[in-house]
Amino acid sequence: MSVSAQQSEELKDIQAQIKQKQKQIEKQLAEAKQLQQQLKAAELNIANTAKNIENTRNELQSNKSRQTELISQQQDLNKQVKQQQQALSSQLKSMYMVGEHDFAKMLFNLEDASKMERTFSYYRYLTDARKVQIDEFRALVSKLREVNENLLVKQQELQVLEKEQVQQQVQLEQQQSLRQVTLTKIEKKIDTEAAKIEQLQINEQALLKAIEEAERNAKQGPVDLTGLAKLKGKLMLPTQGKMRNMFGRIRQGQIRWKGVLFNGNTGAPVRAVHDGRVLYADWLRGFGLVTVLSHGDGYMSLYGHNQALLKQVGDTVQSGETIALVGQSGGQSTPNLYFEIRHKGTPVNPSQWFKK
Repeated sequence: MSVSAQQSEELKDIQAQIKQKQKQIEKQLAEAKQLQQQLKAAELNIANTAKNIENTRNELQSNKSRQTELISQQQDLNKQVKQQQQALSSQLKSMYMVGEHDFAKMLFNLEDASKMERTFSYYRYLTDARKVQIDEFRALVSKLREVNENLLVKQQELQVLEKEQVQQQVQLEQQQSLRQVTLTKIEKKIDTEAAKIEQLQINEQALLKAIEEAERNAKQGPVDLTGLAKLKGKLMLPTQGKMRNMFGRIRQGQIRWKGVLFNGNTGAPVRAVHDGRVLYADWLRGFGLVTVLSHGDGYMSLYGHNQALLKQVGDTVQSGETIALVGQSGGQSTPNLYFEIRHKGTPVNPSQWFKK
């Protein structure tokens, strides 16, 4: 066999191997895509349960605050009731003391009209004062009864809420276990460098489509947002935790990071870095539960890997307002927040925009 013929055969073998490898990758990605749908369902269930837990937690805090107010009100009313009892007792004692004498004899024994008028005035005063004291006492007792009843209701509600919270926590743990099983299966399917790169490219395309959708929504929204241009170096951090500035670094192959990561604790608040409007709030492959805010003038901020989203498309938010909870959706192994800033679709380094 000639050298050229041998080279031709080797080339065919290489092409066949490449084709076979591509088929394997395509099969891996197809299977991974099905598993991604399972992952999405699992993470959406987790998000729903996490949101319920957050709502229950807020209701518990509100309930306890209301109970504290009612107890304080109860103590104040008990004090007032005691004071009214003493005042009423004093009034009744005065009436009793006057009543020890014959009222008719007192009138006949009065020597002049001025004394008679003073006596009538005194009796009228005692009678009116007694009526006022009794009315006030009845009102206080009625109010105290109402406060006691409200306090009992709040205590019963608290027991129900605490029971709900325990059940929701158990449900969350079960859902997280199911998610981990699916995640392990995905990792086994995407086990080659080429497949991982292909997967990241697919994820980036999904993100770009979401950004395009957000940009279309931005054009339909109000124009009173002024952008972030004057706020460089002044923005608040979107969450607590150490920031890992990954921007611009190679992620896999030729794919580079477009944002930064914040280490965090599951369920910690994710806050809007500035006033804005929600343009996108949904689950994305590789990024999990994502919220995109418009800040006006082509500026957007993106928050990914959340455990739950607390705002919907169209909602307006204030700087520092909680919009999501830190999580590890999108297949993350540890809780963190993925954060981007984009201007007219182009990513910019977020670390240059935060307060030092």
